[in-house]
Amino acid sequence: CHWCHVMAHESFEDPEVAAKVNEHFVSVKVDREERPDVDAVYMQATQAMTGRGGWPMTVLATPDGRPFFCGTYFPPEPRQGLPGFTQLIEALADAWANRRDELEEQADRLVEAIGREAPLRSDAPAPQLGVVDEAVLSLAHTADAQWGGFGSSPKFPQSSAIDLLLRHARRTGSDTSLSIARSALDHMATGGIWDHLGGG
Repeated sequence: CHWCHVMAHESFEDPEVAAKVNEHFVSVKVDREERPDVDAVYMQATQAMTGRGGWPMTVLATPDGRPFFCGTYFPPEPRQGLPGFTQLIEALADAWANRRDELEEQADRLVEAIGREAPLRSDAPAPQLGVVDEAVLSLAHTADAQWGGFGSSPKFPQSSAIDLLLRHARRTGSDTSLSIARSALDHMATGGIWDHLGGG
C-alpha cells in the first residue's frame, strides 16, 4: 500500500527512529497476506479505538499481545493534527514506564470490546479435510494458465493459496495442484516482483 511504503521510508528506515523504537519496544512486522488472522484481530482493535482502520497499521501491545494503542499512518514529525512517530513512541514509552496500570486497563477494555463484537469459539469444530479439497478446486477453477496466479485481474502474490496447493500436492500427490503452484511461482520469478538484488 502507498502509505505503508511512505511510513517505512520516512520512519522505519531512519536509523534514529529505529533505535528509538527498539530501545523501548519489541518490533513485530506482520504481513497481512501471510497472517490475515493476526491482521483481523488488530484491525478490529484499531477500528474500535479510532473509529477507522487502514494500513499501515500501528499497534502497541502488552507482552501478551493485548493492544493498548492503535493507529494507522503517522508522519515522522507532527503534521496536520497527527503526532510525529518519534514523539508518539516517546510518549507511549513514558506511559508504559510510569502509568502501565492505565495501559493494561485500556488493553483489557479493548480486548473485552472486541470479544463482545466477535466472540472467539474455542468449541468450534476443526474444519474437515473436504474443505481443503473444495478450496483447491476453487483455486483450480480460477488459475490463470497463461500468466500464472489466479483470476484475470492484476495480480498480487497469493502466498497462502500457493502454500495450500503445495501442501495439497504433497499430501495427495495431485499433479494439478503442483502444476498450478509451480506456474504461479515461475511467473513470479520471471516477472518483476522479486528481489532483484538479493534474489527470492
